[in-house]
Amino acid sequence: MADAWGERMPRSVGLLNAVAVSIGITIGSGIFRVPATVAGLLHEPGSVILCWLLGGVMALCGALTFAELAAALPRSGGMFAYILEGFGPVPAFLFGWAELTVVRAAALGAIATIFAEYLGYFVPLTGPQQHQVAALTIVLVGVLNYVGVRRAAAVLSVTTYAKYAAVVALGLLALTAHGASAAHFVPLWSGTFSLSLVATALIPVMWTYDGWADLAAIGGEVSNPQRTLPRALIVGCVSVALVYLLVNLAFIYVLPLPEMAGSTLIATTVATRIPLLAGAGTGLIAGLVMLATFSGLNASLMIGARIFFAMGDRGLLFRAVARVSPRFDTPSVAIVICTVLGVVYVLRNDFAQLADKFILGIWPFYALTVAAVFVLRRRRPELPRPYRVWGYPFVPAVFLLASAGMVVNALVTDPVNTGVTMLIIAAGLPVYWLRGRIGGLRLR
Repeated sequence: MADAWGERMPRSVGLLNAVAVSIGITIGSGIFRVPATVAGLLHEPGSVILCWLLGGVMALCGALTFAELAAALPRSGGMFAYILEGFGPVPAFLFGWAELTVVRAAALGAIATIFAEYLGYFVPLTGPQQHQVAALTIVLVGVLNYVGVRRAAAVLSVTTYAKYAAVVALGLLALTAHGASAAHFVPLWSGTFSLSLVATALIPVMWTYDGWADLAAIGGEVSNPQRTLPRALIVGCVSVALVYLLVNLAFIYVLPLPEMAGSTLIATTVATRIPLLAGAGTGLIAGLVMLATFSGLNASLMIGARIFFAMGDRGLLFRAVARVSPRFDTPSVAIVICTVLGVVYVLRNDFAQLADKFILGIWPFYALTVAAVFVLRRRRPELPRPYRVWGYPFVPAVFLLASAGMVVNALVTDPVNTGVTMLIIAAGLPVYWLRGRIGGLRLR
């Protein structure tokens, strides 16, 4: 039977598991790669630190705003449910279409590929074998999610808190590294500042933060959702921002920026200079990345399946997609779809292709979701709001302006890749028109 919000799956995810989902899907491989990219773009310690601070502030503004929507509408699908309520079925379908064709499958494939690459440190794998291992890992995580959200969330909690502790330890131990010096922060600024360069560097930074909003997608399975969802969204985002800032300050303390920029595997480079880790630094970092990516893969599949489930449940995909397993109380068909798409993508694309398909595909919908707060405040003033966004209307407005700036800057600096992503999303419009005629689908 459906609950007060119309959800049919049991609400079994508590606060600690909810925080683990938020942190687990956010901290993946990005923090082990992106600091070198940012250092190569900005060249100044002050600009690098500012960029990571801006990323944290931007994610927090989004989380504070999403918290109001999540508490008022604790539904499966998260962003899908909020866009549907605020703007209607067409934008909501386009979000689901983007998840189906670009965002989720590419994210699953990219995360699983990195897991397989780092497994290759311990077990030598050829290129084709890496793709096969990545595909098998997606299947394993799919099975784990199929047999119950509580089991998947329990595994996620253990792996998430373990990797969070490991990343914090890496940041603190870096203070003891050979060659570490506060002189690497001097000069903090050189007197020149490029807003466009900071905006460009902010794109990969926000990739490392991506996931801060995804907890909302399992809102239909969170217990006491009106209290749990806002707390978990905000605590998760703040926790990630703090550890990212710690790690980047530690990396700069160990390596001058030119050396950071030239070190693709920057975490490994830092670890090899920490005396306590001796010669085991490379292996420890490889294990840490595997832990981080497995946790992120588990959370990403959990989230993606709930979005597809919500689309079927509300009539924007075939009703069969909203089937709930009578044995495991999970969205079984949606999990299978998510798993199959991830396997297909990872077998047909390399990491760079997967990442290109993912970046910026989601940001227009983040902005649209935040804009829904303004729309619903005006259109549905009677809607119960146990939590109201702190700093309204300035906090959501800051997020909207920053999101628009990122997308416009991406269109100017990388028009081809950004334009292709936008065209794929726009291709959902004729699909939306055809879906009702072919399948007789109706919005519920």
